[in-house]
Amino acid sequence: MSEALEIARAALAGETAWLVGGAVRDRLIGRDTDDVDLAIPGDPKRAAKAIAKASGATAFQLSGAFGAWRVVAPGHAWHVDLVTLLDDDILADLAKRDFTINAMAEPLGGGALVDPHGGREDLARRVVRMVSERALEEDPLRSLRAVRIAVELELEIDGETGLAAARHAAGVARVAWERVFAELKRVVSAEAVRRGLTIMETYGLTEIVLPELTALRGIEQSRFHHADVYNHTLEVLDCVALLQRDPVAAGLDAGVAALLAQPLSDELTRGDALRWAALLHDAAKPATRGFHGGRVTFMGHDAAGAQLARDVLGRLKASTKLRDYVAAVTLHHLDAGFLVHERPLDRRTVWRYLRATQPYSADTTIFTVADRLATRGDNAEPAIEAHLEVARELLAAAREEDTAGPTSPLVRGDELIREAGVPAGRQLGTILAQLEEDRYAGAIATREEAIARAQELAR
Repeated sequence: MSEALEIARAALAGETAWLVGGAVRDRLIGRDTDDVDLAIPGDPKRAAKAIAKASGATAFQLSGAFGAWRVVAPGHAWHVDLVTLLDDDILADLAKRDFTINAMAEPLGGGALVDPHGGREDLARRVVRMVSERALEEDPLRSLRAVRIAVELELEIDGETGLAAARHAAGVARVAWERVFAELKRVVSAEAVRRGLTIMETYGLTEIVLPELTALRGIEQSRFHHADVYNHTLEVLDCVALLQRDPVAAGLDAGVAALLAQPLSDELTRGDALRWAALLHDAAKPATRGFHGGRVTFMGHDAAGAQLARDVLGRLKASTKLRDYVAAVTLHHLDAGFLVHERPLDRRTVWRYLRATQPYSADTTIFTVADRLATRGDNAEPAIEAHLEVARELLAAAREEDTAGPTSPLVRGDELIREAGVPAGRQLGTILAQLEEDRYAGAIATREEAIARAQELAR
C-alpha cells in the first residue's frame, strides 16, 4: 500500500470516500503509484485539510478544476487529489469518466471493487476503451490521454475508441494548453515515445498539438543526410533515448545516464528535456531551406530554431527554465560539429565553446552526439568517429568546470581601474573576459601577470 493511501485511510477513517481512477487501475496491475484520487460526497475541502493535518502536507484548491483539492506531501513525495462525488452516487460518477480502466472504484476503507464498465477485464485484455463517446465529446483532451495511457502502460487502444479519438482530435485546440502539455510531455517522456507519436499522427492529434513536427515531412536535405527532416528528427529522438538508457552503446561513458536522469523542470529530467530539443532543433528548417552552389542549405536554422522552440514551448505554457534550456541547446547544436575541423582542440577553443554554451555545456554536447548519430549520409562513419572524439573532449571539459564550480578572478575590475589604468565601461568587461580565457589557456597564472596583460590589452 502506498504511503499516500495509508495516510488518507487513517485521516478519513469512518467517512465515505472512494478510491477512484488511475490509483485503482495501478493497484490492479501491481504498479506503484504515489498519486491517489479520491471522490468525496460534498465539498472535498474538509477532507483535504484533514489529510494535510495528519501528514504535515499542504492542501490547496486546484484552479479551474471544479472545486477539486490537492494535498501534496513535503518534498512532493506523493499527492492526493480529491473531487466531489457526482450526485453522491459512485455509479453516476464512474459513468462520466473517460476510459473503462479508469472507471473503477473501491471504498477507501476497504471493500469490493466497483466496476460497472468492465475495466478489470479490459486491463486483462491490455486495452484502452472509452466508457462512452460522450466522454471524448465533453473533453477532447481525452483523445490525447488515450495515447498517453497506451504508451505508458503498454496497452492497445480499442478500435472504436481510436476512431472516436480521431473524430474529436480537432477539439483539442480548444483545450487549455497547460492541460495539453501535461499529457504531451508524458508521451514524449515515455519509453515507447515513437509509438506514441505514430498513434498521435494516425488520429490527427500531432497537427493540432505540435504542427511544427508534421511540417517537417518531405523536407529533403543534403547528401550528408539519409533522411528528410521529419525522419531525421525522430531518429535524433531515438538517439537521445539511447543516451538516456545506454550511453556506452552510443560512444559515451556511463556517467552520461546519471547526468540525464537529473531533474530539470516541469517534472522532466534533463534527458526528457533533451527529447524536446530533439523534436524542435530542426523545426526552422522549412523556413530556412535554400540552395548554394547546387547544395541544399538551411542557413540560420539554429538561431531561428531557438526562437521557434521558445514560441512552441511558450504556447504549451512550459516553464521559462524549460524554454531557456531547449532554446540554448537548439541555438548551439551545430557548434561542436564545427570544431571537428579544428582538431586538435586548443584550450582557447574549448574555453570559447564552454562560454558560448554555458550553463548547459554538457547537455548541449551530449545532444550533438544524438544529432550526429542520426545523420548517416555520405561519409557518415568517419564523421561520427571524429565527432565523438571532439564530444568526449568537450564533455570532459564541461564536467571539470561544473565540478570545480566558480573560481575567483586573478584580479577584479575595480583593481584594474585603480592599478592598471583600465577605464570603466565596455572595454573593462572585454578585458576581464580575455583574462579568464588567458588563464584557462595557461598564458597567465598570477595576479601580477593578469595586471600586466590587462595593461597590454588596454593600450
